[in-house]
Amino acid sequence: MKVPLAGTVIFVFFLLGLVSAQGTSVVPESSLRLQSVQADFIQETHLKILVRPIISKGRFIFQAPGSLRWEYREPFRSILLMFDGRVRKFIDRDGKLVEERGMQLDAMQVVMGEISGWLNGRFTDNAAFKTSFEDKRTIRLTPKKESLRPFISSIELKLAGQAGLLHSVTIFAGPGAFTKLVFSHVVLNRPVPDALFAKP
Repeated sequence: MKVPLAGTVIFVFFLLGLVSAQGTSVVPESSLRLQSVQADFIQETHLKILVRPIISKGRFIFQAPGSLRWEYREPFRSILLMFDGRVRKFIDRDGKLVEERGMQLDAMQVVMGEISGWLNGRFTDNAAFKTSFEDKRTIRLTPKKESLRPFISSIELKLAGQAGLLHSVTIFAGPGAFTKLVFSHVVLNRPVPDALFAKP
């Protein structure tokens, strides 16, 4: 079962709240509990078979306890929505967003099921990943579960200068294969209208 990239990044982006809630040495204890995240991202996908990385751009919006909008805007538009327990994906066809049906979203739903624990600060005891703090700005996650290792060897998080914000996430999938996301214009804990999660 392949875990969707959005699902993996949801997990790592929740470390904004996790690290804050834990009050670890990398982030001051005064950081706020995560309730929402909005950010632009640039995604680079590197594979051995590619001469150049695939570059994608988009925007990510999450609001606790489980609403998500993961939108790719370039080079192709697609939107993943999670709202009120329902997961939907829309893709651009001839300039119109059309819902894609029959998706394999079990992995995404499993990730979202972990959210309440992450937001409550259960970070280092996560059942799926072993956590290590390499320095004040770098966190590395290594899969504990054998089922994750074929497609995630490790995840590296780089924290930004402002407490509780991520600068980048790099997901290593094996020799010569990794995906890097760099975040910008990050906004935390601003209320988000439900309509953004309910429809494209």
